[in-house]
Amino acid sequence: MPASQYQHAPAWLLLEDGTLFKGKSFGAKGTSGGEICFNTGMTGYQEVFTDPSYFGQVLIMNNAYIGNYGVKKDDVESETVKIKALVCKNIAHRYSRMTADESLEEYLVQNNIVAIYDVDTRALVQHIRSKGAMNGIVTTELMDESALAAELGKVPDMKGLDLSSEVSTKEAYTVGKETAKYRIAVLDFGVKQSMLRFLSGKDAYLKVFPARTDFKTIMEFQPHGVFVSNGPGDPASMDYAVGTIKNVLQEEKPLFGICLGHQLLARANDLPTFKMHHGHRGLNHPVKNLLTGKSEITTQNHGFGVDVKAAHESNNIEVTHVNLNDGSIEGIRVKNKPAFSVQYHPESTPGPHDSRYLFDDFIEMIEANLK
Repeated sequence: MPASQYQHAPAWLLLEDGTLFKGKSFGAKGTSGGEICFNTGMTGYQEVFTDPSYFGQVLIMNNAYIGNYGVKKDDVESETVKIKALVCKNIAHRYSRMTADESLEEYLVQNNIVAIYDVDTRALVQHIRSKGAMNGIVTTELMDESALAAELGKVPDMKGLDLSSEVSTKEAYTVGKETAKYRIAVLDFGVKQSMLRFLSGKDAYLKVFPARTDFKTIMEFQPHGVFVSNGPGDPASMDYAVGTIKNVLQEEKPLFGICLGHQLLARANDLPTFKMHHGHRGLNHPVKNLLTGKSEITTQNHGFGVDVKAAHESNNIEVTHVNLNDGSIEGIRVKNKPAFSVQYHPESTPGPHDSRYLFDDFIEMIEANLK
């Protein structure tokens, strides 16, 4: 494939604590900032960039090379790139996949995403692991530290932000065949397209609702179950969603939540959530299923978590999954209610397939509720 046609001008990355990294521009020209985070996955960069859960974040891809297999229009989780900026070590000036539609650099330019490469990402990730999550800003134009710091000061903190309303669909829409056996209402807080494919592939007809849809409107669809999606932002800022989930629980409709949906189900059962030190993002996080005793290798992307002590002490909640690295809560179910959730991503695109049984568990729960 042809080499890059773009001029790689100087680019800077400035962190909130004043740490400055200098590199080269890769993608659109400009200045863009957000909370900086890192993903350790070796593949799947296009799916990661289009995952709405990454909205508002400057993303470090920790693999040594990015862009080596180009971009294909079908390998997306939403219609647009959701990250604010990209940081990487090396870029592939040529891509090798014959079925690719274009290079990663062309894709970033078209989506107006500012990116920087030739950065020591190992040192950068070690810094974040030590200091914790913080805001950062990437620029190809403000080569003055004081001016760039002033621009970085305008970037809001992730804590307290409701970003799901920004990435959610503006109008309700349907997926699948209306004649399907099951009807599932999807609360869209930043749903990934692969989740919709998995659910509709279980003989389900889906109606995807905007984030702030009221409970009455959702029930007019007469769903057999309710799916609460992933998404960006702080669950503590989403009382409207917590209220909707409480209504679903009172109605005893089967409910399945993933990632942000897991955090919202926890809050609907009076469990606090908190901002993590630097979050979990990658394709190889080990989780133990406490119900079966089996371990799973999971895909994860979250910067908030459920309070561990409160979860284990709750009278309403049973902890079903825990993270084998740090003991964080990875799954819960509501006692005496048909509702459960996981913090990780069983749809796992990209990632391992160990946890896809959870979609079957949801359908089995719906089926049992119909009898």
